Amino acid sequence: MSMFCYQCQETAKGKGCTMQGVCGKTSDVANLQDLLIYTLKGISILGLKADEIGMNIPEVNKMLVDGLFMTITNANFDKDRFVKKIREALELREELKAQLKEKGVELENLHDSATWYGETVEAFEAKADSVQVGVLATENEDIRSLRELITYGVKGMAAYVEHAVNLGFEDENIYKFMRKALVATLDDSLTVDELVALTLETGKYGVDTMALLDKANTETYGNPEITEVNIGVRNNPAILISGHDLKDMEELLKQTEGTGVDVYTHGEMLPAHYYPAFKKYPHFAGNYGNAWWKQKEEFEKFNGPILFTTNCIVPPAPNSSYADRVYTTGSTGYPGFKHIPDRVDGQAKDFSEIIEHAKKLPAPTEIETGKIVGGFAHNQVFALADQIVEAVKTGAIKKFFVMAGCDGRMKSRDYYTEFATALPKDTVILTAGCAKYKYNKLDLGDINGIPRVFDAGQCNDSYSLALIALKLKEIFKLEDVNELPIAYNIAWYEQKAVIVLLGLLYLGVKNIHLGPTLPAFLSPNVVNVLVENFGIAGITNVEDDMKIFMA
Repeated sequence: MSMFCYQCQETAKGKGCTMQGVCGKTSDVANLQDLLIYTLKGISILGLKADEIGMNIPEVNKMLVDGLFMTITNANFDKDRFVKKIREALELREELKAQLKEKGVELENLHDSATWYGETVEAFEAKADSVQVGVLATENEDIRSLRELITYGVKGMAAYVEHAVNLGFEDENIYKFMRKALVATLDDSLTVDELVALTLETGKYGVDTMALLDKANTETYGNPEITEVNIGVRNNPAILISGHDLKDMEELLKQTEGTGVDVYTHGEMLPAHYYPAFKKYPHFAGNYGNAWWKQKEEFEKFNGPILFTTNCIVPPAPNSSYADRVYTTGSTGYPGFKHIPDRVDGQAKDFSEIIEHAKKLPAPTEIETGKIVGGFAHNQVFALADQIVEAVKTGAIKKFFVMAGCDGRMKSRDYYTEFATALPKDTVILTAGCAKYKYNKLDLGDINGIPRVFDAGQCNDSYSLALIALKLKEIFKLEDVNELPIAYNIAWYEQKAVIVLLGLLYLGVKNIHLGPTLPAFLSPNVVNVLVENFGIAGITNVEDDMKIFMA
């Protein structure tokens, strides 16, 4: 076993990747990711001491968010970037120690994560291979399961925090909780029950984080509105922007204005089209392609350069024609891809190189035509509330199905296309995240003019779906959100989906079906806790599951 990772849904054999990640990350990168997380936990120990004395530590906040985000599935495969980040983390940790000592803070008997030190790659790799670092350092299966569940939730939280911070929105309480949660995963005195409670608290702060990001997005770019998005192409050279970061989207659109270069969205960047602020750009051409896992085929045909603002990167094939056209920015990285540096002193990122590259390349090859409709975030749905309530009261709408989450490579995910197709015509799908690509191009019709697929946006916009449910609970004067005619059939893939799930559990949502498989990091006993307390279940087949959902 040269590595161990089971943080994503596609982990090898449903148990764990031990030689190389199914995602494509090599064992040395996987181990350095573990070491970075370990070091961030050490920094968090010191960070809690700083919190106790009211010390302001913005550099620690940034390090935690950036470092955690880098380790999310399919975000960063670049070994050199992890080596650099670990060095920066160690330097910051030692600076923080010095500052705390100056203020008279006691620093005796610190955990190894706050004291180990190395300078060379060899020293980092040796430490990463030690028994103290990595998932399997925790021997008890149930404790390990809960520690990882919390860690992955905090990783997902960090991703959403970074997007909000990029727009100038922060909440110090979220940073403090992230430190608390990471440190708790090192505490051998905590019981299973205490870790379960911390898991739900992670969900609480996940909801706070998604609310913060929703505020950042809507106050900066306006509330999403119902929008038809073109999926064909024009005849101009173009840039394809993937990921989730709307600040990068804004700066790229501004810098490409008047250049003759069009901009297309890919994957989870599709919902950028729903924001009013982006509609003023005539060169914002449409959406190209589908979910992240089809990028090898679709990037070949796009012809122009591709910009990753966040995950999900799929390593290109050795004979790829597009690898020299891919750029990364933010927390993303891949060996050989050009990286666009972060903002300095509040200035915009410099996208001039990718723009000049685009001008030299042909227009995208058309792979499909037509339009897709989205923009059903909470504000827009609230505007339709009267129509929706009337449709429910008259029986035109019998049930809502929350089918949010992630898409992925496994053939078993065709289940979600089949399920959407099989749903009765008097049901409505509420979706967010790239799971939508399993059915957002199907002709599922409408109910009295109301589309049968409500796309709220990105994975973080699952928060909108929760607000919609809570609003319906209020309108129908119900005591419990679980009394609503809403069923949850959610697909997951990576750690941002984990924090969404924990957020839903915190809000009291029960009987969520999670697929296509349950997480490998959930031990049988932890699964039992989730089943007994929250009604969590997996999926089977469309016919049998439909009977359960429609009962």
